[in-house]
Amino acid sequence: MGRADPLRIEVAFSPSARTVERMTVELPAGSMLADAVRACGLTERLGPALEHLTFAIWGRNQRLDTPLREGDRVEVLRGLEVDPKEARRLRYKRQRQRGAAPAAPRPL
Repeated sequence: MGRADPLRIEVAFSPSARTVERMTVELPAGSMLADAVRACGLTERLGPALEHLTFAIWGRNQRLDTPLREGDRVEVLRGLEVDPKEARRLRYKRQRQRGAAPAAPRPL
């Protein structure tokens, strides 16, 4: 692979719960994370809402000026709507109200 070969980058975005959009873009060598977000059309689609999102490469938070490497997976992350601990408490509470027995604890 030569120095000027284009980079193939996967961009993943979840616009809503249980929905993931994955796009593959080709970018010139030396491209940054922001270039991948622009290339897949999220900048135009999300507009000002883009400022409230977090970006990661392979699950690690990164800044928009992070250089990309061949095969990177860029992830565009929304904020959590509900704290996972609170969601678990609510599910347990609903189970008890329905009269269902809570799940047995797992053995160690």
